[in-house]
Amino acid sequence: MPKRTPHKGPEAVFGGTVQRAEWPTDHCTVASSAGRHRTEQEARATVPPITELTRIEPVHLERLEAQGVFTTGLLLEVSETPTRRQYLSDQVDATPNDVLAWRDEALMLNLAGFREDEHQLMLQAGIEGLRDILALDLPEFRARLAGAARELNMAAPPDLVVEGWWEQARTLEEE
Repeated sequence: MPKRTPHKGPEAVFGGTVQRAEWPTDHCTVASSAGRHRTEQEARATVPPITELTRIEPVHLERLEAQGVFTTGLLLEVSETPTRRQYLSDQVDATPNDVLAWRDEALMLNLAGFREDEHQLMLQAGIEGLRDILALDLPEFRARLAGAARELNMAAPPDLVVEGWWEQARTLEEE
């Protein structure tokens, strides 16, 4: 188990000690795109790094990393409330709208069973973040992903997986 150590990261912005490991641990079991459940060892899935975000300028990426925000999970944590988003935007010299855009994409990247291929599929479908999923009804979401899969010459995700992402997006919808 990784030791808990203070470092220049979210606690530098918000106070406290954060568990520091090369890749944060996801302690829940999630269904993969293939429909099987991962073992406990596999459930130590990586939280996507912030370098997976496509709507972030390199200068802001460097500033987030300097603040200790290396993963989308940490980004979601340090941008959880409007006050935190404002503080983070001040710390990295970005706008609150920039932080909201990063958060929107980070929420999508953290959907169950979501990996790099699925991210590429979503981008091909014109879906850049959670808000884009929320703007679609399920049949349209399914159709957009199927069309993008054809364009990328890859198999479309199973209907059950697509429906799971769509429902999870609604669960994660922020007010």
